[in-house]
Amino acid sequence: MLNLIYNEWIKIFSRAGTWVMIGILALTMIGWAFLTNHFSSDEANPKWKQTLQAENAELKKAMKEYPSMKDDYEETITVNNYRIEHNIPNDTGYTVWSYVTDSAGFTILTGLFTIIIAAGIVANEFNWGTIKLLMIRPLSRFQILLSKYITVLLFGFLLLLILFLGSTLLGLIFFGTGGDTAANIHLIYKDGHVIEQNMMGYLATTYLSESVSALMVATMAFMLSAVFRNSSLAVGFSIFLLVAGTTATAFIATKFDWAKYILFANVNLLQYVDGTPLVEGMTMTFSVVILAVYFVVFLLLAFGTFMKRDIAN
Repeated sequence: MLNLIYNEWIKIFSRAGTWVMIGILALTMIGWAFLTNHFSSDEANPKWKQTLQAENAELKKAMKEYPSMKDDYEETITVNNYRIEHNIPNDTGYTVWSYVTDSAGFTILTGLFTIIIAAGIVANEFNWGTIKLLMIRPLSRFQILLSKYITVLLFGFLLLLILFLGSTLLGLIFFGTGGDTAANIHLIYKDGHVIEQNMMGYLATTYLSESVSALMVATMAFMLSAVFRNSSLAVGFSIFLLVAGTTATAFIATKFDWAKYILFANVNLLQYVDGTPLVEGMTMTFSVVILAVYFVVFLLLAFGTFMKRDIAN
């Protein structure tokens, strides 16, 4: 199995397109660092307490005018009060952690590139006629397909690691740590209480959570590649869902409660840690179960079809 994975890994990195994707990711991070360094300010607000107190006063007034937003306003007020009481500034200037946080948006690129690999890793074997060469080896079809899927996961993880470590390094070079311990603290509001969390741990969790959507869509692209043997279909459909799936689901959720069963209603696990569930009544356990069901269905379709297919045709 390890030899199969190694061979798939070599195949991926023997293509110029793979290095182009990694280069695009690297250039995007570097370009963003230069732009951010030019426009951002590393000066902290010395009157941050007065600013937060004024914000709280405005939110209390707004609470009376917009009662439907009461929960959101109360959350902000509670966090602001916690900062004031424990002397944790909300504005420490732009630091490495600010840059790493902003760079989390580039996980859509890592997801896009992983989808491209997942969509072609099986379909291209049929298109190029090399699938027959794999079949003559003393290996089961299950092992062959599993090695390809594991390779897709490893490639996606590699891109995520490059993004996280690269943005951290660039953030240190361009912005520094800010010299304030408060910059290393992230505050989470949960069940009416404020919880302090280490910024590095929070960012690692954020990057992994942001990648759940890409993982699920890449798995779907892998399934489409195995079922239809068409990489263009797998890439096009999967990218469309990656880009539009969450927005469309959020719109449906405003009208129908059954939207909670849609894949993209559950991919954002941070909604249970640092936000509000898309549909009232949703829980972390519920989303994990829904994701597991989709995951199993995608893989069953991929493996079931591949193992029964007539390779000669």
